[in-house]
Amino acid sequence: MLDIKFVCKNADIVKENIKKKFQDSKIALVDEVVGLYDENCRCIQSMEELRAARNSLSKQIGALMAGGKKDEAEAVKKQVESNAERLVGLEAENRRLDAAIQKIMYTLPNIIDASVPIGRDDGQNVERLRFGEPFVPDFEIPYHTELMEGLDGLDLDSARRVAGNGFYYLKGDIARLHSAILSYARDFMIDRGFVYCVPPFMIRAEVVSGVMSFAEMENMMYKIEGEDLFLIGTSEHSMIGKFIDTVIPEETLPETLTSYSPCFRKEKGAHGIEERGVYRIHQFEKQEMIVICKPDDSAAWFDKLWQNTVDFFRTLDIPVRTLECCSGDLADLKVKSVDVEAWSPRQRKYFEVGSCSNLGDAQARRLKIRVKGKGERYFPHTLNNTVVAPPRMLIAFLENNLQEGGSVKIPEALRPYMGFKTVIGKK
Repeated sequence: MLDIKFVCKNADIVKENIKKKFQDSKIALVDEVVGLYDENCRCIQSMEELRAARNSLSKQIGALMAGGKKDEAEAVKKQVESNAERLVGLEAENRRLDAAIQKIMYTLPNIIDASVPIGRDDGQNVERLRFGEPFVPDFEIPYHTELMEGLDGLDLDSARRVAGNGFYYLKGDIARLHSAILSYARDFMIDRGFVYCVPPFMIRAEVVSGVMSFAEMENMMYKIEGEDLFLIGTSEHSMIGKFIDTVIPEETLPETLTSYSPCFRKEKGAHGIEERGVYRIHQFEKQEMIVICKPDDSAAWFDKLWQNTVDFFRTLDIPVRTLECCSGDLADLKVKSVDVEAWSPRQRKYFEVGSCSNLGDAQARRLKIRVKGKGERYFPHTLNNTVVAPPRMLIAFLENNLQEGGSVKIPEALRPYMGFKTVIGKK
């Protein structure tokens, strides 16, 4: 969320930013919210004048009563009562204007970084860097569900009977591999100085509206019926929410946290064949990284975060690339975002396995997270990034480590978490 004072002083910049995000229908909202803010300022000024008058008139009443001027004192009392009625009306109007301003401010997109490529949708995202050499073996790689079923590690039919489409049973060595990757990711991030956390898997509506846009919430979140609770779509939601309405001592920054959680997402809409199986699902698990830092440090932390994911995948012999999200593909709260994509030898292309985002002070402003420094209090910047999110990540792992004959090589870094097995054999 932007600062309303910034919007009032820089309306043209805000409008141009909206154009860059191809959200022209929101341009009129800028002038509307500026008008509401001006109206609210006048309302607040009138409220302050009435409160000041109340104090002055109260003193007059006391002086008049002390001087025996009861009739004059009663006249002043009537004026105080009239002012009190006006004040009640102005306070109600102030609340209405505050709500109207906040509603619009929650829909205006954050100011994107100058380095963000301009484009309408994800088809105009820009490849930045590649790590590792993509390869295609000289034997056929099965579709990932066939590959997992061949290793006796996946049961989709039973999951459909139990929960419907978008769910799965993992079994045997594939289930063990799933857990091993998460355990390795946890230790990988701890070794890089991050504090490990397991957060609440449900959060209140106040936190939901603080960490994401309304459009994202509608498309992603599951609501618990009869409760002010939502299932988290990623642990970033509850990890940033941990700091709601707090003042962080500046000397404790940066906060560098890595969290494990299950994640629950609606994943609305029809999806192609490559997004079936365990690629686009309603329930998965993830290791995340979260940073809360000084504004001047967030650009450097952004690069550190996506590099962590690249390094993690390279230890598992998976080629990856970074893809910078264009302006039209950025969620409204984001300043800048980079996707990490893994190589699929079967598809002969890359696909998304993680996303790194810098949200500036948008989440901190919504959640009232402040930093106490030497001068005035200020809003910190928040960043998040996926370390790894199986079972989708298992697709990249299995395809890139598949050997002729159907067995799967286990990279050295993962062997301690797999009982020091070197391969997963075909059943």
